[in-house]
Amino acid sequence: MSDGSLDPKHIDESRVTLSAVMGPQDTNGLGNVHGGVIMKMVDEAGGFAAMRHARRPCVTVVMDSMTFMKPVRVGMLVMCKAELTYVGNTSMEVRVEVITDNPLEGTSELSNTAYLVFVALDNDGRPMRVPPLIYETPEQEQRAQQAQARQVYRKQQRSQEIT
Repeated sequence: MSDGSLDPKHIDESRVTLSAVMGPQDTNGLGNVHGGVIMKMVDEAGGFAAMRHARRPCVTVVMDSMTFMKPVRVGMLVMCKAELTYVGNTSMEVRVEVITDNPLEGTSELSNTAYLVFVALDNDGRPMRVPPLIYETPEQEQRAQQAQARQVYRKQQRSQEIT
């Protein structure tokens, strides 16, 4: 009898939103939030989504490039919305959208999008199998296909670095 740990799961079962108001401690001398603060939030949101899916501790394997399209300033609310896009045997790709909300102007906009790969760990710290992912919409299926292409590219890059 199965314990259900590898039963397929829906994307919305692991969706996470992590929010924080940016304060002076988060900024550089120009009043812009440090990119590292945003990257840490992205990594945390992605990690929580991966852990919710795997129900296991997860570690970051890679964060694809992140382009900062607009500065984030003190007093803005930053929301990192994370959801799985693709699942392999032990790895999971998570898409994280960073949305900045300016309460004084009443505006929200997409600041950037990042893709991260996480691996679930067993009790000995080794990679372990994760549940398959159920795609319910054409958009989810398209994101999964794009994620598979990114996975192939990452593996090619890794093999070139080794040789």
